[in-house]
Amino acid sequence: MIPRPGSAERRWAGSAAVVSVRAEVAGPRGAAGRAVPDALAAVAAYGLAALWLSSLSAEGFPVQLAGLCAGALVSGAAAASVLRRVPRFSTPADRVTLLRAVLAALCAALAVPQLFTGPRADLLVPVLGGLAFLLDGVDGAVARRTGLSSTAGARFDAATDAGLVLALSVAAAARVGPWVLAIGGMYYVFVAAGVFRPQLRGPLPPSQSRKAIGAFQPLALLVALLPGVPGLAAVSVPAAALALLAFSFTRDVVQLETGRR
Repeated sequence: MIPRPGSAERRWAGSAAVVSVRAEVAGPRGAAGRAVPDALAAVAAYGLAALWLSSLSAEGFPVQLAGLCAGALVSGAAAASVLRRVPRFSTPADRVTLLRAVLAALCAALAVPQLFTGPRADLLVPVLGGLAFLLDGVDGAVARRTGLSSTAGARFDAATDAGLVLALSVAAAARVGPWVLAIGGMYYVFVAAGVFRPQLRGPLPPSQSRKAIGAFQPLALLVALLPGVPGLAAVSVPAAALALLAFSFTRDVVQLETGRR
């Protein structure tokens, strides 16, 4: 699921949850002491796994380096999201999200080279992306179960969702065409538009259809990436996802603009 910036889904943490996080941060063995180790562990895990996966590929060094740098941006942004919190903390739910970010970063590291060398007929990206997709929602459930939910964690989860979809869209672009990059880029266009139109950063009412459409995006891209999927299905499923995503974003923009007036 990819909640909109400033939407109600990203503000689901109540005051009791925020208080519980602050209490945990204040403790001697609280979440504050785990932020730096968790962030560094995520970066190290990505680096080791990405270097190992690159060693299995016969692609040239410049192409591999481009992929490694793309994945480093994803994992580095995830680590920075945890480290720049004030006060600094990391919860069990954040560790699940960091794992998802590492998987998304590995997808990016494998996907970017395919833009230059063509699609690979293996299951690496679908498996890694599928694991990250299946873990979506686990971090929220862990946060609620431990009583350590927070608005910072919700924003981190949303950013990780967006990073995964972008990485999968890059991988799918090598197979079905560059138009599929619109799926991964639409979230970032919306965020950029909010810089110039502050009303686009306003809250949105909860919407089950928005959640369902957001969850359908990575699933549609994974279908396109599976080896053996007929070409018609590899194109039509992401095309349907893109149409639904465009409808969802357009509806939200209209709501925010008309609500402002």
